[in-house]
Amino acid sequence: MNLISNAQAWLDQDPDPQTRSELSELIGLGNTAELESRFAGRLEFGTAGLRGELGAGPNRMNRVVVAQAALAIAQFLKNSGDTYLDSEGKLSAVIGYDARVNSDIFARDTAEIFQAAGIKAKLFSLAVPTPVAAFTGKRLSASATIVVTASHNPPRDNGYKVYLGGPNGCSQLISPQDGEIAALIEKIALETTFAAIPKSSDYQILGQSEVDGYISRAAELVMHQRPGRGELGITYTALHGVGYDVVAKLFARVGFHIDSVPEQQTPDGSFPTVKFPNPEEPGAMDLSFELAKKLQSDIIIANDPDADRLAVGIRTDSGYQMLTGDQVGLLLAEATVSSGKKGTVANSIVSASLAPLAKHYGVEYRQTLTGFKWISKVPNLSYGYEEALGYCVDPSHTPDKDGISAALIIAELAAELKQQGRNLKDLLAELAERYGHLATGQVSIRVSDLSVISTIMAGVRANPPVKVLGAEIGFEDLESGNRFPPTNGVILESDQIRVIIRPSGTEPKLKCYLQATADSAKSAEALLGNLKVWASELLASHQ
Repeated sequence: MNLISNAQAWLDQDPDPQTRSELSELIGLGNTAELESRFAGRLEFGTAGLRGELGAGPNRMNRVVVAQAALAIAQFLKNSGDTYLDSEGKLSAVIGYDARVNSDIFARDTAEIFQAAGIKAKLFSLAVPTPVAAFTGKRLSASATIVVTASHNPPRDNGYKVYLGGPNGCSQLISPQDGEIAALIEKIALETTFAAIPKSSDYQILGQSEVDGYISRAAELVMHQRPGRGELGITYTALHGVGYDVVAKLFARVGFHIDSVPEQQTPDGSFPTVKFPNPEEPGAMDLSFELAKKLQSDIIIANDPDADRLAVGIRTDSGYQMLTGDQVGLLLAEATVSSGKKGTVANSIVSASLAPLAKHYGVEYRQTLTGFKWISKVPNLSYGYEEALGYCVDPSHTPDKDGISAALIIAELAAELKQQGRNLKDLLAELAERYGHLATGQVSIRVSDLSVISTIMAGVRANPPVKVLGAEIGFEDLESGNRFPPTNGVILESDQIRVIIRPSGTEPKLKCYLQATADSAKSAEALLGNLKVWASELLASHQ
């Protein structure tokens, strides 16, 4: 079939009036460039599930693509025998969704398809944070948990996050299961139309009681009563996501008061005050800084739109500054381990190592590939993090990153320090003296043509640097699979420098993660600055 024929065949099965209208117009105009963009390939289903821009066609997020994925997951579960049965010996699925455009529709379609396929579907009746859905899936030992979310991606995106039960522990799926589901999607797309996929509305509804169950568990992570919580000034932003209601109830329950940024408090899939709803993006925290300055808050807490990530800001002599993901990761690790909690601490390869902390406290340490699909599977995990604002603080109940429970522990730590006349900045300085001075940063390239990423990665592999800033550097190709399962990335490392180059798993970006160690904070920052210049030049030379 040619491009127009493919588009027309898609149009004939598309149930969504908006995407039908969009596609009909493109066909009528003969806009082959836009049609090619939508039909030259399809969204890749992988360990991140699905994620992409809303629109018509197999290379966009829409009801047809979601239905094909839902049916494929249902078939995968049924083909897997007893592997993913829940605690009642049945196949079941928990389905949650955030406030992005069409999230509720995609979730309902998924529930109807699962239910018709003989899998007990349990659909949230309200938009919920991803950690709430992951917690509920774990509590119910669901065969699968689906969360319709694009997390911190641009406003026009949506996504489909998949967790598996059974031996996967209700954590994110990994290879080879993702490949098996992807193959089923391809087969379904060739053989079945949207209308031909059986659907049933006889699914179960989940609601506020499940949210309250999550809040009750999260509250157990801190002491029942501690003086001084109400004295800590907290500015909070949900960035137009679904975090506010849960955070407000949780924090009030244990005695904290938060001042929420009003313009960003209500869930809104158009994200009117930010270009990118990610706390790390320029401008995203401006309104939080304004409110915090007005109120003289002690800390700023921010969640991304589905509240699985946490960003923390602190007050300084000149205003407010955001902590890096590595700094928050270290603070949470210290809070976890110093409280006497046993188990293994872990971080991903792109994050600052927790090995010195683990050695100091005599606990086990593990390093993993990037992503909580790996971190959450570390045996006997007590705490895990990665620098992209992801923190797993209660792995036995929520086997994924959780920006809400992590926020509570940070607030508890800040309140305790305030009672002592100290703050988070003071503690970070103390930890740097104990574990070493480390400065971290990142150089990244956002692309419209993914071949640019392939070209750069191939160039670095073909001609790897032998020296960085005058120091001899070691080179490791992660595709070799020597220490970890094979993945697309490289590591350049010396005594003071560590550089990891890899494509993003969720965005069209090539990321270059930078770590610099020195005998003082000032020297580490200076080395990092030079490293950023070097990394930018390296990437540019291979484009």
